[in-house]
Amino acid sequence: MKKLFSDPIFLATTLLIAMLFGIAGFHFELGFPPMIGMVLGIIIGIVLLVSLKLLISLVKPLFKRISIGFITTFLSGLMALVFLKNFAFRWPTLLFYLLAVWVFVCCLLLTFGLKKIIQKKNNKGWVLVIVSLITVVLGLYGFNSLDGDPYLEAKTNLDTNTNISLLSEKGVVDPSQKGSYEVEVFTYGSGTDEKRTEYAEEVKIKTPTVDAFRILPDWKGKKKKWREKFWGFGVENFPLNGRVYMPKGDGPFPLVLMVHGNHSMIDYSDAGYAYLGELLASRGSIAVSVDENFINAHWSGDFRGKEMPARGWLLLKHLEQWKKWNDGSNADLAKKVDMNNIVLVGHSRGGEAVSIAAAFNELERFPDDAEEAFNFGFGIKGIISIAPTDYRYEREITLNNINYLSLQGAYDSDEVSFWGMRPYHRLKFTDDFNGFKAGVYMNHANHGQFNSTWGRSDFGAPMKWLLNLKPLVSGEDQRQMAKVCVSAFVEAVLKENKEYRNVFKSVDGITDWLPKETYLSQYADTSKKILMDFEDDIDVTTGKDSIQITAENFKIWREEGLKSRDNGKQQNNALVLGWKYGSNAEKDSIPQYHVHIPNALKDFGALDTLALSVGVGDISELDLKEDEGDFKNAGFNFSIVLKDSLGNEASADLASTTILPVPIRSKFTKFKFLDSEMIGKDWEVQLKSCYVPISAFLNKTDSLDLSKLRTISLVFDKDSLGVVVIDDIGVYGQNEMEEKSSQLE
Repeated sequence: MKKLFSDPIFLATTLLIAMLFGIAGFHFELGFPPMIGMVLGIIIGIVLLVSLKLLISLVKPLFKRISIGFITTFLSGLMALVFLKNFAFRWPTLLFYLLAVWVFVCCLLLTFGLKKIIQKKNNKGWVLVIVSLITVVLGLYGFNSLDGDPYLEAKTNLDTNTNISLLSEKGVVDPSQKGSYEVEVFTYGSGTDEKRTEYAEEVKIKTPTVDAFRILPDWKGKKKKWREKFWGFGVENFPLNGRVYMPKGDGPFPLVLMVHGNHSMIDYSDAGYAYLGELLASRGSIAVSVDENFINAHWSGDFRGKEMPARGWLLLKHLEQWKKWNDGSNADLAKKVDMNNIVLVGHSRGGEAVSIAAAFNELERFPDDAEEAFNFGFGIKGIISIAPTDYRYEREITLNNINYLSLQGAYDSDEVSFWGMRPYHRLKFTDDFNGFKAGVYMNHANHGQFNSTWGRSDFGAPMKWLLNLKPLVSGEDQRQMAKVCVSAFVEAVLKENKEYRNVFKSVDGITDWLPKETYLSQYADTSKKILMDFEDDIDVTTGKDSIQITAENFKIWREEGLKSRDNGKQQNNALVLGWKYGSNAEKDSIPQYHVHIPNALKDFGALDTLALSVGVGDISELDLKEDEGDFKNAGFNFSIVLKDSLGNEASADLASTTILPVPIRSKFTKFKFLDSEMIGKDWEVQLKSCYVPISAFLNKTDSLDLSKLRTISLVFDKDSLGVVVIDDIGVYGQNEMEEKSSQLE
């Protein structure tokens, strides 16, 4: 054994294995302190390496010219690396083994150098040691230098449009500002939690457990054994644990339940929404951060989405408990809650869970096991999904007549696409529903920073070392965006402050409340008369209500289902138009898209605003020459022309009343080829709701008769090169747009 460890090659291999296994052990959460995990990892790695070395040495090689020591060292080291790659590191294969070779070379130089220094042969040993250290430093520097946003120079139209009025200038108060209520913070729970004192002896109110046996039948096997050993309870007695942020006062107050998503079950997530809880409570709502850590993933296993019904069901069981307290079972909470005014907020898998909860709330039986009866029917008025999944539960949830908001970061490495817009598109309103739905997309925001404890990296080490973290906004800035949007939604939905709907109609009007970043927002309600949504059929020449379509001079003209960056479905159809013409083009060669509306606006009333959703398309479809193939040379502005039945017309360009959308591209990892392999494309089409007030047209002419409006034309006369995606072309009447007048002039 002594001879074995005096071999520089074996010693270098041992250092390599010990280092990598130690790193894996440090970050592989076993419930022990990280340093103990690191020591265990090092011991396992060395024992594995030595065992493999000895095992291979027993097989006498037939090759006499090759050292048996070299062969056994090489094979044992390689087998240990394969073991590490498959069970701990999980890097892409090429990168992992390149890393291993680099570390091995550094270790080899170091061990040879130290051996020479110890033997005091000459000064070459110090040279080797210094070279090994320089190699390490240069490698780490080069690796970190790969961080950054290569697409910043491609941004256009980021300057604020002077024609956009800020909501604050109209007297609307920033919803992220602390309110006037004092806030009381306490926990409720089983009172017997073996892992967390806040849900044991520190609880203010003890709660009963609930039986989720039928809701989560996958609680079995090793997952059951290890989880119950760790937590001290099983699926038949799940606790109802929550952190409460309550305004001091008589009430009744609206109720907001917040729930985390999937994370390490021993890295508790429920404390990470205190910033929202304290804000909402100070503004007059009871906020509760619900603990569902016990069904999160860990070394004991991930339920792989089979736990999604339980995530939603548990929220309803919390509401059931709040109803009992409110009805008088707890004197301190009696009559404190307005159970008809409830919003559910979920992050990650929790963002999908809130939709599941809203759907279960209307059912009499559990759809996966009808033996489980439901009796909920709570007054859930709205749901907020933050960086949600929309594919974990095998049943696709479609909701009706509920207010909805989804938030997403463009640098989310966990949920790389804006999945929250799929429930948005599936959500349907009846004509008598006075609510709305919205989505807000923020550049340089990731997945984890919406929770104050999850951090900047959406992956744990060592995978997180591959992520491109430098472009990310700070956690404070990302949570500021969440505070503005979540609080504004609660004000609009639970307190009926309709002025806060304007936050979501256009983020252009709240730039003084938000960190300086690029945002896209989408908005819809029943007050908008939709003329074209491109969902009805596959005929590109027709639309709703006998609308006819004509177009000319486009390089691209089609209607298609939009795709996510990994080619998944966004569940939304849109119009794609592309054009390219020279600077000396004749007027009759300008691309134009015409919506002919013979009867669509009959009896609609006076028009106030033209509205449409706009996104940037893939300009590479135009097969541009080298000097044209950059977004700097493209434009996304166009004119909108209204024409009545007498031939009178007026026009306005889109950029005069809105900040045009820009292509938001992301580099998730340090290597672009890894993005292609792990993530998909560097961008996906996301739309922005844009508005052009009718006054912008009428100010240019007094001859246009809007009561006889017959054609809406999109004329691409502003920029000679571009591809745009357009959806939901429609109009607002004057009565419907009263609240919008505070934002758009």
